[in-house]
Order: sequence, then structure tokens, then C-alpha cells
Amino acid sequence: MEKNLKPLIEALLFVSEHPLSLNRLDRLIEAPREEIKTALMELVKDYQKEPRGLYIEEVAGGWQIRTRPEYAPWIKRLFKLGQQKLSRPALEVLSIVAYRQPITRAEIENIRGVDCAGVIRTLLEKNLIKIAGRKDAPGRPAMYGTTREFLEVFGLKDLTALPTLKEIEELEKTIRDELHAEGTTPEDNSTGRNNIPQEGRNPDT
Repeated sequence: MEKNLKPLIEALLFVSEHPLSLNRLDRLIEAPREEIKTALMELVKDYQKEPRGLYIEEVAGGWQIRTRPEYAPWIKRLFKLGQQKLSRPALEVLSIVAYRQPITRAEIENIRGVDCAGVIRTLLEKNLIKIAGRKDAPGRPAMYGTTREFLEVFGLKDLTALPTLKEIEELEKTIRDELHAEGTTPEDNSTGRNNIPQEGRNPDT
């Protein structure tokens, strides 16, 4: 059974819609956990050292086979994949939830200074945030947190992989400087951060 572990794990990762954790693989495969882990790590290395159009990435608490970003234009052409846009308010609310979770609607609105009911509803519909509990306060308001799909979409292993606020500020400054040098503005840049992949396995993630 040991020699068949790598192709078996590869098959499971290939057909799974979402990343598979080591615990999940352990429940699916009748083999010692350490052997499963060893085979998984060897499989990851196999994909790294060979010139393939796919690679295995640890994301959202599990492992997933993904297409390499450099082949995104051809894959989009094949499936006619588009990008769904998130408005700037939606991105702001999503950022607040990601960094302050769990957080209530009132707390989000206190930070932004405007009503966020519609934006929160949109993010819930896109399954990027979820109700993560109820606050022990009058009315027991809902508290929001990010979902596993949020991690998949943005290619994050877990929440600790989120960039620091300083890194974000430096990145935004670099983008502004580059756009200024090109004579454009962030609003003119249609491929900016207002675009997110439609699916977690989109090659742009």
C-alpha cells in the first residue's frame, strides 16, 4: 500500500473541490498517518522539481492542486472565465473583518462611518464572510469572520498569512508610484485590487 500512497493522494487532491487537510486524508486512507504525511510531502516536491502546469499548495488549512498563474490567460480563454469585481466599500469591509474578526456590524460601521448592511449582505452571499457567533451584549448582535473560501480565494494558508498593515501600506505606495509614473490613477487600473477570482481554484489566486 505504501508505494501507492502518492498516486492515491494525487487522485484525491485532483478530484476534491476544496483543499484536503492531513486529518481528512488520514480519515480517507487506510495507512499510518506518518506514511501519508511523508507521501504528501514527497508529492509536493515532485510537483516542484518538474516543469508542470500544476503545483500543490498548502492553503486554507489543507492541500490543493492548482494551475500555475502564468497559464491563467489560456485557461481563461478555454473556460471563458471572468472576474467578479468587489467594490471599494466591499474590499474595505472585507479587510476590516479579516483583521478585526470576530466583529459586529456596528463595530464595522463605527470604523467606516457609514451603513454597511448592504455590503455585509453581499460578502455573505459571496461566502467570503460568515456569522461567527453572537456577541454577549444587548440584542446579541451577530459577529462576522472570514470563511475558508476567503482563504482559498486569496491563496492564504491561514489567517496568520495575512500581510501586516505596514506591508499593505508599502504595497499601496508602490502601486500608487507606479501608476503615477504611467500617468494613470488607481481608478483607471481595471486589473487592480478591486478584482478577485471568481473561484478559489482560479489560477489568478
